[in-house]
Amino acid sequence: MRTVQAHLILPPDTNHQGTIFGGKVLAYIDEIAAITSMKHAGGNTVTVSIDSVDFLSPARAGDILELEGTVVYTGNTSITVFVRVTSFQVKTGNSILTTESFVTMVAVDENGKPRQVPQVLIETEEQRQLYERVKLQQELKQRKK
Repeated sequence: MRTVQAHLILPPDTNHQGTIFGGKVLAYIDEIAAITSMKHAGGNTVTVSIDSVDFLSPARAGDILELEGTVVYTGNTSITVFVRVTSFQVKTGNSILTTESFVTMVAVDENGKPRQVPQVLIETEEQRQLYERVKLQQELKQRKK
């Protein structure tokens, strides 16, 4: 399952350096993870954790943020979404990777109780690598408990 969104970065979205607030990017990441996981689950999901966020380069006012959310791992009730954020610079036509994140969501029923989700289908080598990465992260989380 895959979802794509675009957002124009406006001056109120930026800090004193003219780059987008990290919190604004996090809100976009959470939103696309929710949409992607709901499409996969066929119903409501809730955010359990933002497992990692790597801010790699800044995005500036006037740039277009392009977000792509992909389901890369599923448990019984959980869905992990990988979110890639790029900044499209209108003046140059260049796209630059700005942020990568893994977000874990849980599918819930009408009473807010966790419910079963369909298993993820791995179709590409990149998806397989991301699946293995998340699987390792999940195993490490379980060891901590």
